[in-house]
Amino acid sequence: MIYGIGTDICDIRRMRETLSRRGDRFAEKVLGPAEIEVFRARRARVEARGISYLATRFSAKEAFSKAIGLGMRMPMTWRACEILNGPGGKPRIQLHGTLAEWFAERHLQAHVSVTDELDHAVTFVVVEQGTTNP
Repeated sequence: MIYGIGTDICDIRRMRETLSRRGDRFAEKVLGPAEIEVFRARRARVEARGISYLATRFSAKEAFSKAIGLGMRMPMTWRACEILNGPGGKPRIQLHGTLAEWFAERHLQAHVSVTDELDHAVTFVVVEQGTTNP
């Protein structure tokens, strides 16, 4: 059964401006530990790739927060939700701490799709609720 659906669009130009104004503190606030490593590596190779990565993760977390119905309030936090890529590149949502517990208690499963172009990053998240076995 579908528990919730969330979508978000992020202007990559705005993300670039925010990063320019606030520096790495902004990325460190939004990205979890595994994400920040990928961000730094991509940005070191090509600045635009790092910024696009940050924008897709920002967008995905916004979409996820909408799909679970919490928005950006506890237990949903920026760093408790990471969008990581599996071996084939498919994005997946990795939760930590209280958010992971909240999610598991409700028997939820998330599916995420992320895309970006020159100026925009777009994300779509579907969260399903399973049933428990007696």
